[in-house]
Amino acid sequence: MKLGLFLMPLHYPHRPHYETYEEDLELMAHADSLGFSETWVGEHFTLPWENMPSPELFIARALGVTDQMKFGTGVSLLHYHHPAHVAHRIAMLDHMAKGRIYLGIGSGGPSTDTELFGLDTELGEPRERLYEAVDLILKIWDGEPFEYESRFYDGRLPEAVPERRLGFHMLPYQKPHPPIAVAGSSPFSGTLEIVGERGWMPLSTCFLH
Repeated sequence: MKLGLFLMPLHYPHRPHYETYEEDLELMAHADSLGFSETWVGEHFTLPWENMPSPELFIARALGVTDQMKFGTGVSLLHYHHPAHVAHRIAMLDHMAKGRIYLGIGSGGPSTDTELFGLDTELGEPRERLYEAVDLILKIWDGEPFEYESRFYDGRLPEAVPERRLGFHMLPYQKPHPPIAVAGSSPFSGTLEIVGERGWMPLSTCFLH
């Protein structure tokens, strides 16, 4: 049996952020030394107890204090990010980690996060954005020029211009890409349907009160 961690994290809001991040890094180093196989790092913007707006930045730092543990975004909330940004950041992180990376994605989050980014949850906008975003991320990772026009995103991956030293280059370290996991909060989650359709990993949580 393999053991892993889910780092939301949870800290008292009055504590200095730098102090809690160092504490979390110490936890990563200790878990790695004990043989824990992976850690998933949350993403939140308006939760004072969970001060982790960028799991990628934390993971990049944690790579330096661990040797074998893998890290996953737990999760990247794709409706808050342009897919081209996510594709590049995760690919870069995958190279920094030499393959110790998972891409966890989801469309949830507290209502205050959603309000911050001006999204409409009533019309299912976060979930629709997730579907479009993950398809674009995978298309970008194919590395071939293409144009896209969808409900939420428009653009194109242009042809390379060698004489000007221009062109896409940030393919992931892992081939064809890092393993993908999708978060869902119930057995009937519509978001988890994509897991079965594409053979990805399901992610969920169990909160005890």
